[in-house]
Amino acid sequence: MSSNVLIASNRGPVSFTLSDDGALTMRRGGGGLVSGLSEAFKDSDMLWVCAALSDGDRSAVRLVPGGRLDRAGYDAGRLRMLDIPPATFQRAYNAIANSTLWFVNHLLYNTPNSPIFDRRFRREWASYQEYNGAFALALAEEAAHGAKVMIQDYHLTLAPAMLRVERPDLRISHFSHTPWAPPEYFSLLPDDVAAEVLCGILGADHAGFLTARWADAFMDCCAAILEARVDRAARTVTHEGRTTRIGVHGLGVDGAALRARAAEPDVEARLTALREQVGDRRLIVRIDRTELSKNIVRGLMAYSEFLAEHPEWHGKVVHLAFAYPSRHDLPEYREYTAAVQRCAKEIEDAYATDDWDPLILNVNDDYPRSLAAYRLADVLLVNPIRDGMNLVAKEGPILSPRCALVLSREAGAAAELGADALLVNPFDISGTAAALHEALIMPDAERGERCARLRAAATALPPRLWLEEQLGALS
Repeated sequence: MSSNVLIASNRGPVSFTLSDDGALTMRRGGGGLVSGLSEAFKDSDMLWVCAALSDGDRSAVRLVPGGRLDRAGYDAGRLRMLDIPPATFQRAYNAIANSTLWFVNHLLYNTPNSPIFDRRFRREWASYQEYNGAFALALAEEAAHGAKVMIQDYHLTLAPAMLRVERPDLRISHFSHTPWAPPEYFSLLPDDVAAEVLCGILGADHAGFLTARWADAFMDCCAAILEARVDRAARTVTHEGRTTRIGVHGLGVDGAALRARAAEPDVEARLTALREQVGDRRLIVRIDRTELSKNIVRGLMAYSEFLAEHPEWHGKVVHLAFAYPSRHDLPEYREYTAAVQRCAKEIEDAYATDDWDPLILNVNDDYPRSLAAYRLADVLLVNPIRDGMNLVAKEGPILSPRCALVLSREAGAAAELGADALLVNPFDISGTAAALHEALIMPDAERGERCARLRAAATALPPRLWLEEQLGALS
């Protein structure tokens, strides 16, 4: 049966692991994009198209015709998973999506040494084109006449234009969950590649972004690189006879669902364990993937400087830092994880005593423990170099009635939460250290009032409404 509404993303709502005896185990997919979309996807008749990411995923896909896992009895909603050749997938995912487009839009390049666009890059770019083409063909096969198709993120920038060629009857949107680079930085890409990415997204009827800042940057790139006609007041881009509307949709959190999940027994058990570890000390929490843009090392350095500047807090505060694994296929990420661990050890060596661990660093992914940490947090530290939105900044105030938020001004969430957070320059370690102290000494009444306003802003556009808003833009 053809589908009237489709979602496409690299990662899907579930993943599979393959045991030694060949048994498959299904679990919830990870990542902020999946968390947001899964809430909206649940109990709907939408079809989700995603890639098989692992050997377990590929084994599951190969057991069902066309990769339709819902037809094999899996409780995953209507789901098609694409078995893209592993070598093609790795080049598209690691070399282009995560090592090129992610780096460009997060302004992460060390430009004296990178990027380098050579013959190897061209082979990798060809794989990215092939990967996007596989999604476009799958969506073309599954979509009913006039269906609405929502294509997600930097992995699939070319798919809207490719799908437009296959199925001009469809209503297509693309949504960017990352920041967007300004033209002078986006132009690091080879001219033809930069143009192809922009034209790919302009194949959509509607291109969405998390904040006005990122939408404006995209329009600036279209004007500078494509010489497209941009109407900033109307938020439209016209190029080669087609007009694409540009939308701003700040993804929020389903507060009721998050609170219900945080009250379940596995979270309560971890809450008890954390209380035993922390005692009656104040708690500074951070929850991140070990991702270069998340700025974990500078956050730890700021905590170290805070301890150096404020010996009165020794023995009275604990920093609980969850730095979950991310993209360990890439050497830059392995090196960054090692740097996080080195910095943590330096803090322990400098300040730990027999009865006080100033820092608890955990690198093992544990979602229930993250929810427990939110509930205990006195201060939530979110200091990315650059971030599309950052749902951690929104989740914390929902679960902690007393949480003071120290937030990077470079996070997309700063546009919505900045008035009631303590905003910091993510590169200013001394400034971040001072903000941590200010957050800890904030009067209880002010802390509660700020947190209430943060909570209201964080839940203003929960995933279901966020999705409906974009579907409405395609009508």
